[in-house]
Amino acid sequence: MKKLILPVLALTYALLGFGILNTGLTDVEREMAVTELIKTRDRLTNTVKGLSEAQLNFKATPESWSVAECVEHLAISEGIIGGMLEGALQTPADPTKRDSVKMSDKALMGIITSREKKVKTGEAFEPSGKFGSSKETLKAFTAARDAHISYLKSTQDDLRNHYGQLPFGTIDGLQILLFISGHTERHVAQMEEVIAHADFPKE
Repeated sequence: MKKLILPVLALTYALLGFGILNTGLTDVEREMAVTELIKTRDRLTNTVKGLSEAQLNFKATPESWSVAECVEHLAISEGIIGGMLEGALQTPADPTKRDSVKMSDKALMGIITSREKKVKTGEAFEPSGKFGSSKETLKAFTAARDAHISYLKSTQDDLRNHYGQLPFGTIDGLQILLFISGHTERHVAQMEEVIAHADFPKE
């Protein structure tokens, strides 16, 4: 029996060493996505840092969002889109569906970060003051984002072979997290437009 077990163990270690049995993310993919999530988290927190309540709640028009509303939208979205990933992970990884992912990471990020085409958000994503204050809203966003970063740093889930659906097509699990990051980038740019408005309060 010992003679049979040792060769099997040796083969297992060899396969793991060459990555045949390791269906998780590559180091490059993991580092890229973690860097994106950290970068957009920090860009958001730096953008709102030091803003007064008047500045946070300023609206360029009655119909447009304030900086505070943008932050709330992102806090809500972080949870809902993160739930999409949780749902995707409920079913086994399926490499046979890989061809359904038509969009590259770069193309996905280009679409979501661009502000050329404005899209009306769904009702579930609408800001409504649900967190109670701007401080609590930012705290909710940061907590959810930090949880995503922590997960991504250590997960062995095969994110490339789990899938989610967006209006423009199928994306994989890693792309769901990249979408979250790109979505933040998009709305931080919106906040910067609000801050740059001629009537934005001086203090």
